[in-house]
Amino acid sequence: QVQLVESGGGSVQSGGSLTLACTNSRYPLDDYAVAWFRQAPGKEREGVSCMSATSDGSDARKDYADSVKGRFTISLDAAKNTLYLQMNNLKPEDTAVYYCAAEGRTFKHIYTFSGYEFGYFGQGTQVYVYS
Repeated sequence: QVQLVESGGGSVQSGGSLTLACTNSRYPLDDYAVAWFRQAPGKEREGVSCMSATSDGSDARKDYADSVKGRFTISLDAAKNTLYLQMNNLKPEDTAVYYCAAEGRTFKHIYTFSGYEFGYFGQGTQVYVYS
């Protein structure tokens, strides 16, 4: 069972920055395609960014939702087994609960993004951007 734990959420003024982190204590995150999703109140969960597995030595393929391109950056520190999402120039519309995700099929709902199927999710961390 892949168990993911997010941290780093909070409240920030429009134009500010936050960095989210996600760890997994049991399995190497670079064995999986990993991603960040978000869900705003009353809206569907949506993919924000993802990157391919890199444990085989391949270069990471990264993808971003159009709404965050140029502002958000996904990265993985394999030594720390931690996935990051650097968020710059935040906007009020970025307000949501952000979830870390790992590729895999489970009995729970599967969310797709950039050709991957993500079935493992953390509990989420709240990001609130005020104007």
